[in-house]
Amino acid sequence: MPTLDSLASQLAATGPSCGATRLIAVDGYAGSGKTTFAARLAARLAAALGDALGDAPVVHLDDLATHEQFFDWTERLLDEVVTPLAERRAVRHRVYDWNTAHFDSVREIAAAPPFLILEGVGAGRRAIRPWLAALLWMDVDAESARARGERRDGPELAEFWARWIGEQSAHFRADPSRPFADFLVSGTTGELFAHAA
Repeated sequence: MPTLDSLASQLAATGPSCGATRLIAVDGYAGSGKTTFAARLAARLAAALGDALGDAPVVHLDDLATHEQFFDWTERLLDEVVTPLAERRAVRHRVYDWNTAHFDSVREIAAAPPFLILEGVGAGRRAIRPWLAALLWMDVDAESARARGERRDGPELAEFWARWIGEQSAHFRADPSRPFADFLVSGTTGELFAHAA
């Protein structure tokens, strides 16, 4: 059974996939545990790298999505994150504020990090896969993930969730990620349980 440590070792042994960077995607349904798992993986990768090589930054796709464009952020991701990585330049991507409904800040990531993790629904989409060193899928069914997310966010966001789920379903019907996953992660325990075939 693979572990987070063995995954970090495997990823460290791969070659760069986007410039000098190993680009890792953590995908799955909203509420499946992607953010928590990505943070754990980033910590393990940073520990494996040691202080001399820096950390393993995480880009949250919620920072690139908007109220009007839940999933239509591919060009922003390519222009502001993937292309600079591929060209070994520093990343400067805008950060959307869900409270003010504007891109209110910019996040900077130093040029050519050894790893960068993309975390969010659709991280493993077709347009991004050519630059990925690995795609991880949080394996929990859509209904369980939705129930968890709605409990987390509370009833005041029920209308938001209803719209999100409709668009999420449409996205994965048109552009599924799970069939292309290199690893499956339990959305219940957060542990790796399979190396996808």
